[in-house]
Amino acid sequence: LATGWRSKMAAGQQWVLVEMVQAFYEAPAYHLILEGILILWIVRLLFSKTYKLQERSDLTEKEKEELIEEWQPEPLVPPMSKDHPALNNNVVSGPPTHNIVVNGKKCINLASFNFLGLLDNEKVKNAALASLKKYGVGTCGPRGFYGTFDVHLELEDRIAKFMRAEEAIIYSYGFATIASAIPAYSKRGDLVFVDEAACFAIQKGLQASRSSIKYFKHNDMDDLERLLKEQDLEDQKNPRKARVTRRFLLVEGLYMNTGCICPLPELVKLKYKYKVRIFLEESLSFGVLGEHGRGVTEHFGVNIDDIDLISANMENSLASIGGFCCGRSFVIDHQRLSGQGYCFSASLPPMLASAAIEGLNIMEDDPDIFRLLSQKCHRIYSALQGIPGLKLVGESFSPASHLQLAKSRGSRESDVKLLQEIVDYCLNRGIALTQAHYLDKEEKCLPPPSVRVVVTVELTEEELDMAAALIKEASECILHQ
Repeated sequence: LATGWRSKMAAGQQWVLVEMVQAFYEAPAYHLILEGILILWIVRLLFSKTYKLQERSDLTEKEKEELIEEWQPEPLVPPMSKDHPALNNNVVSGPPTHNIVVNGKKCINLASFNFLGLLDNEKVKNAALASLKKYGVGTCGPRGFYGTFDVHLELEDRIAKFMRAEEAIIYSYGFATIASAIPAYSKRGDLVFVDEAACFAIQKGLQASRSSIKYFKHNDMDDLERLLKEQDLEDQKNPRKARVTRRFLLVEGLYMNTGCICPLPELVKLKYKYKVRIFLEESLSFGVLGEHGRGVTEHFGVNIDDIDLISANMENSLASIGGFCCGRSFVIDHQRLSGQGYCFSASLPPMLASAAIEGLNIMEDDPDIFRLLSQKCHRIYSALQGIPGLKLVGESFSPASHLQLAKSRGSRESDVKLLQEIVDYCLNRGIALTQAHYLDKEEKCLPPPSVRVVVTVELTEEELDMAAALIKEASECILHQ
């Protein structure tokens, strides 16, 4: 049997060889030529060098030294004047409450984002001090590596209940909150529609996501719908790609760069009409808008379940550090594995978490604080109307508004210099203001230069009237020389 099997195998191999020779003779000439060229090319690639050494003449030691002496290195940073504002910071002594000591001079504070006056609140300070004695100064580890303390879990639970959301997650740095949340969901190939006035933290999050970005005009719903319609037509042409492309709509509650509120009800309608997810950044509106300070959703009476993700920092109204995101549990839990600021940064110091919890207690126990803040915002807004040479930008209920030049002086540098003279004039007379600063070369849509005016609940009506009168005096003195 074995001998017969070997005979059959040999006969089969001979038959295959005969077929190959026969096919070779029957093949057309161009086919044989092409195969021959490919074989020769493969042989050449196998035996040839992958690169050629550049021929050069060796330099003598003297020539090398001369070249080294002639070489001038490029500066690491561009030359900067010693008078540049970044090199001449105002120095604050003591807590930046409604009265602040700047460069040794006591001033009325219209620059700090301490909206609810909690920064120097005794209850908040006592809670932070008790936590400091119990836990120490910091955490020295991210949340996944022994950086999760019971006070962190309590703060997340309290924020979720306050916002009436299923779950919340906290970050240790306010800027990193939205900048980490965006790339956790939106990836390369996804599509994000974003307002052109979006703050710099949002811009960095978009850049990290590597998604396709489409900017619409500030608060212009017609322009946004135009972009959504165009994308809808694109999706109809390529339905296979459309099925795997996620679409996001990214807005701020109150815009940091303009002080204007987003038209949330209209945005929600567009969300359901064009099947996009809404991300809402509320750092300026949380603890400010709404009967209980829950932000722009409460202000408009929009159900929080209509918003896919809400983000805000705790560095304004809560007078702490860090930020939070809230929403449905399955959305928030995704950040615990994908939010870079959450996974790789040391967690929030427990004393600051305790301070934020006490801030929430005050907000819940005294909801009249939001009505009082709104009244003071309206007061300063009315007082700043109609100042010759200046244009007031923002909502009457926004705690942060902008004073821009009514007419540019020809260049951004000239406008900035002129507005800084107004800021310095007021500072020298006891009113602390600041210009809104931007990274000019990195901003996607650079806002015009402006003086930012910030209102806190601690400011008295007399202080607000005094500040408005001094700003008007500064404008008349400087802009009409």
